[in-house]
Amino acid sequence: MEFDVDSCLEFTGLYFFLSSSVLVLLTLLSYFIHHFLRWQLLYGFYLLRAYVYHVQKRRQGCGDTFDAFVSYNVHDEDWVYRELVPELEERQGWRLCLHHRDFQPGRAIIENITDAIYSRKTLCVISQRYLQSEWCSTEIQMASFRLLDEQKDVLILLFLEELLSNQLSPFYRMRRLLRRRTYLSWSQARSHRGLFWERVRRALQCGTQLCTNPLPGMPTSTEK
Repeated sequence: MEFDVDSCLEFTGLYFFLSSSVLVLLTLLSYFIHHFLRWQLLYGFYLLRAYVYHVQKRRQGCGDTFDAFVSYNVHDEDWVYRELVPELEERQGWRLCLHHRDFQPGRAIIENITDAIYSRKTLCVISQRYLQSEWCSTEIQMASFRLLDEQKDVLILLFLEELLSNQLSPFYRMRRLLRRRTYLSWSQARSHRGLFWERVRRALQCGTQLCTNPLPGMPTSTEK
């Protein structure tokens, strides 16, 4: 009768156990998000900002500033300014966004990229140097995020040189795009430049699928 049963009803230890367990789980979840998903979350944040800015411009009656944002590596800049810019801007009359020329000075690079991605199209000039560039990888990932989000043909892939499928193996997102989409190949079109630039013009104008040859070892969207 004199035994004190109040101590049996205390849940202090249980509360401490639950609190510490939740803290440990939150710590593990935070580390997981930071390690594996931080770039996706950062891309999503900037894409959301760019999308809101884009919608506001549309509501104000402002059209797209540029017809296409050209994503390229600095080592391919000579080809871009010697071949692509004269043809698309001077002869065909498109308005291109080039990062060395049109990015606003003083702004963060990622902010300039997200604004540029919301041009009407994104034209990626892909080479081995392009695949090795962190910023180029960021640009094509953000463009592919927009492609998947809007379900519109806003991405044009232009391969400057031949690349084997094993060279693309680390770039799973690009491999997925190539399996579902057709693309342009400059190395295969050097003897038919007029036809090549006509296909680029059609891609920029109407966004239809292009009929080009696949990379060696890389199936097209029509192959099983």
